[in-house]
Amino acid sequence: MHKKSFFIFLSSILMLGYYTAALPAPIDPIKKNDRILILAPHPDDETIGCAGIIQQALSAGAKVQVAYLTNGDHNQFAFIVYEKRLTFRKGEFIHMGEVRRSEAVKAMKTLGLDEDNLIFLGYPDFGTFTIFNQYWQAYKKPFRDRMTRISSVPYKNNLSYDAPYTGESILDDLKNVLLNYKPNKIFVSHPADVNVDHKTLYLFLQVALRDLNKEIPKPRVYPYLVHCLGWPAPRHYHPELNLEPPEKFAGSQINWEESALTPEQLDKKHKAILCYKSQTESSAFYLLSFVRKNELFGDYPEIKIKGAVFEEKKAVSPFGFLGMFRKQDSGGPGNLEGPPKSNDRVSYAVVDNSIVIRIEKTKEARRQINLMLYLFGYSYKTPFAHMPKIKIIAKYGKFRVFNGKTMINPQGISLEVGPNALILKVPLQILGFPDFILTSVKSYRKALPIGVSGFRKVYIE
Repeated sequence: MHKKSFFIFLSSILMLGYYTAALPAPIDPIKKNDRILILAPHPDDETIGCAGIIQQALSAGAKVQVAYLTNGDHNQFAFIVYEKRLTFRKGEFIHMGEVRRSEAVKAMKTLGLDEDNLIFLGYPDFGTFTIFNQYWQAYKKPFRDRMTRISSVPYKNNLSYDAPYTGESILDDLKNVLLNYKPNKIFVSHPADVNVDHKTLYLFLQVALRDLNKEIPKPRVYPYLVHCLGWPAPRHYHPELNLEPPEKFAGSQINWEESALTPEQLDKKHKAILCYKSQTESSAFYLLSFVRKNELFGDYPEIKIKGAVFEEKKAVSPFGFLGMFRKQDSGGPGNLEGPPKSNDRVSYAVVDNSIVIRIEKTKEARRQINLMLYLFGYSYKTPFAHMPKIKIIAKYGKFRVFNGKTMINPQGISLEVGPNALILKVPLQILGFPDFILTSVKSYRKALPIGVSGFRKVYIE
């Protein structure tokens, strides 16, 4: 073999080994005694993310149940295309929700699942994150949808008809589903999905599972991703292709897993998606791009930091690398610095009973950076409804702090702006002395997002 050809051959083998190592691992096979729960933010998400799983479970003789957080009644553009008319009145939104419910029933029947195995909750489309963040009974008034002007579940056939739009209502419904069904495997929307209802369902599940820790066996949770900018690519119907993890998650240490679909399962998934005519008439090019040879699942690893005086080795980023303090950054005890060439942008540590969060600046935002940070603490001793729901908005070195929708005194919170990073220090007392925190960071330059972190679970040991 020619010397040049040999090196080309050797390079190909090495590259093949690299990409093979990066491929998702096969998901654990579904068995007859499995009890599968699919949690869908909207009707069609269960088909987009889990149509193959549903078919495999039914073929294995396993139990399957699907629960829908909303009826998906707020996609006005899709319904204008579908109904060929404007739909902005209260009754029209309810009509939209009923249409999508009937489409879900038809889609699941296509996959072999009866309507008796479907649970519709009916909470407000695009309103559930606001409820999680701001509307618990401590605020007295429930959330009122700005489009429908409705403040309780309007669907008479849903599980909790007339339940107020509050965090307790959603959490209680979800806990009842878990208690009654006792799933050992749960498939749920991803914490880094850009759709707010998708993130919120993941958050409610984390709280519900922690609340029921002593009442049901701990299930395995498989998050599935639907909304991610520029993904999947290419668009349109490509059943010959694999669904690959988005490039934006490269280096995130997410342990991606996949479930392969047979040609028959792929064909049924295609037909089930087409049952959502109200959506495919305007977005078939997008929805059908999920009809691929596999389905993907994966979550961020949990973060554990010591609740003690800071030690360098205890600084952990949300993506798993060990952060370090660097003296060349701005002064103070919160100078976390990650590896200079890392793609990771956020690090956590505990310093003197405060959580310290370091957000690395990108080259494009050296002069200015704005951010929005959510910190939802969970305590084993305090009901989640009574825990603070903290949001911090920072602009040009200044910041405001909100507990729910109320602006609070930021006493004890500090923000350091260095040439390479912003460093935020928040006393654990303000967070209600949590045992773990569900947290997310969005950073902006002017009005455009430059970095988004999915919700992570950070344990304070």
